[in-house]
Amino acid sequence: MKAVAITGIGVVSPLGSDIQTLWDNLIHGKSGIDTVSELAELPVTFGGRASGFDPGRYLGPKELRHMDRYAQMALCAGLDAYGQAGLSRESYDPFRIGVLIGSGAGGMATIEEQMNVFFTRGARRMSPMTVPMFITNVGPAECAKRIQAKGPGFSLSSACATGGHALAVAARLIQSGDADCMVAGGVEACLTRFSVAAFAAMRALSTRNDDPKKASRPFSIDRDGFVMSEGGAVFVLEDYAKAKERGAKVLALLEGVGMSVDAYHMVAPDPEGTSVAYAVERAIAEAGIARTDIGYINAHGTSTPLNDKIETLAIKKVFGESAYDIPVSSTKSMTGHLIGGAGGLETAICILAMQSGIIPPTINLDNPDPECDLNYVPNKAISREISHCLNNTFGFGGQNVSLIVGKDA
Repeated sequence: MKAVAITGIGVVSPLGSDIQTLWDNLIHGKSGIDTVSELAELPVTFGGRASGFDPGRYLGPKELRHMDRYAQMALCAGLDAYGQAGLSRESYDPFRIGVLIGSGAGGMATIEEQMNVFFTRGARRMSPMTVPMFITNVGPAECAKRIQAKGPGFSLSSACATGGHALAVAARLIQSGDADCMVAGGVEACLTRFSVAAFAAMRALSTRNDDPKKASRPFSIDRDGFVMSEGGAVFVLEDYAKAKERGAKVLALLEGVGMSVDAYHMVAPDPEGTSVAYAVERAIAEAGIARTDIGYINAHGTSTPLNDKIETLAIKKVFGESAYDIPVSSTKSMTGHLIGGAGGLETAICILAMQSGIIPPTINLDNPDPECDLNYVPNKAISREISHCLNNTFGFGGQNVSLIVGKDA
């Protein structure tokens, strides 16, 4: 099977929308969660707003008006990754490069705004750009247009597993010969009043309105839900041989993919964790490595009562007693949960951990849940040489993706 190289990364996050700012904040245990003025009067009044995100770097005023925040993030992260990879329109035949950027909800801000127009001012006052602004595939379409990528191009959605699935499918397109290069990842921009109210109604969100920075507390006994955030990450994936041929710097290899579905419940994970364990095992098998080669696990770790203990159980099922030797952290403790953007951003974090030899912490972990008893790197980053990282991403509907990234030899 063809090796898949990662040669570019673009990020948007509550801890910074460039790699260096994001990483500096992560390793110093900073929180990107704060009160959000637009959420005043809702049951939950805080979240993770993207920091340092400036779509005006690539878009003019008219383009900004006609593009939902989700698509702006997809385009900017995609172009940042494309630039870091050193690509140009001459690098590949346009039909051999594609774009696959996923989102759980697409243009949620546009949907909310235009629904309000419809109900208060009538159908004739709606924007003619409503549909092209809210459809989920507009993000990859805008990116493909900008870089003239005419190969496989689409979006996908699997709730919080979206970013992981996008990378998995993009890698498969390269391995199958359908593309030589893919711009791929996941982003989300649903930190909006309606979205937050909807998640609050199902009691999925933390309600620590008085202390937002300590609200996301994965693996803690007093965790009370996840924190809604926006952002994500987009990558350039290439056929390894072709990347080396053009002289690209290989940041990491996407070595293993595992996917499964719980087939259990729409919002609650399977309490036995068997499908999660299967996804992890499949990723390890495809990577062709030993379980002991995994030097760091970036956990899905949402800070919800069920997810954290079931993910812990699944890790133990796969790794046995050696699970206690592997550093596991949930960077959602600092970034919050980026929904469809989570798997992308957290894969980027795995690559940065390998490059730097530093494992970011799980902050706000002062009172661990007895059922969550692994090494979650509590509150302070640690140094560790790492050759392979595992990233877990799970979505409503019981959809699971595990990805393994490794260093280039």
